[in-house]
Amino acid sequence: MTPLLLDGKVAAAALLDFLKPLVETLDPKLVVIQVGDDPASSSYIKQKVKSCEKVSMRSEHIHMPSDTTIETLMQKIDELNNDEDVTGFFVQLPLPGQLSGHEPEIIKAISPMKDVDGFGAYNLGKMFLSKEFEHLPPATPSGIIRLLEHFDIEIEGKHAVVVGRSNTVGKPVAVMLLNRNATVTICHSRTKNLSEITKQADILIAAVGKPKMITADMVKEGAVVVDVGIHRTDDGLCGDVDYEGLQSKVSAISPVPGGVGPMTVSSLLRNCVTAKERQMELR
Repeated sequence: MTPLLLDGKVAAAALLDFLKPLVETLDPKLVVIQVGDDPASSSYIKQKVKSCEKVSMRSEHIHMPSDTTIETLMQKIDELNNDEDVTGFFVQLPLPGQLSGHEPEIIKAISPMKDVDGFGAYNLGKMFLSKEFEHLPPATPSGIIRLLEHFDIEIEGKHAVVVGRSNTVGKPVAVMLLNRNATVTICHSRTKNLSEITKQADILIAAVGKPKMITADMVKEGAVVVDVGIHRTDDGLCGDVDYEGLQSKVSAISPVPGGVGPMTVSSLLRNCVTAKERQMELR
């Protein structure tokens, strides 16, 4: 069988088209703080700025030197928290050595109302209440859900298996699937007999961080597979699943690149629009 391609570029373009008139009305502003010159971070930020331009959203890239201290970074976060013209902002990860380990306090310092990455405890905690309280969910999990919805993949009543338990992807996407009435199993590096569990999945979310770890013998016939991973190898970019090997077995699969990545960026912009709506309600 030829599987349905869960094309993130197509789904992201549809979401951006939906957001554009809202952006024109609300005029939100997104700010990204980059510390240092990590090449991958620079590439991601360019993608985010480009998406902002597509919907005419105001954006600002604050590029701080690699030797920036935690005190200086926290001062900048405080300034943005108190700047009413800034709708939402985030600090691009990873951070340079002297700031590594400070991520929890950095995330905690960002106002929950401006936490468009959705990594703060307040916005993560709201997700656990119900679907209706997913106001600023983490962008990648939100993008995964939107990708499934765009291609009319039914979630309710399905067995969803999430491979990966990170705070940024695995745990929150499991909660969002549960909020949509899926039966959810979370697997991780310590899971025994992993393939026995993944073979039960109607929907398999691969967010384990290992190239081509999920192979054809680990999925059941007709499963829907969403690949969150992205890795640079000698053969080019690949994800957490063996894309070619799964082609003849699954009913739908997301590509790498061009799957979850564009959805993460468009979901970040959606969070910025939502943040502006909620800020206006409070004012």
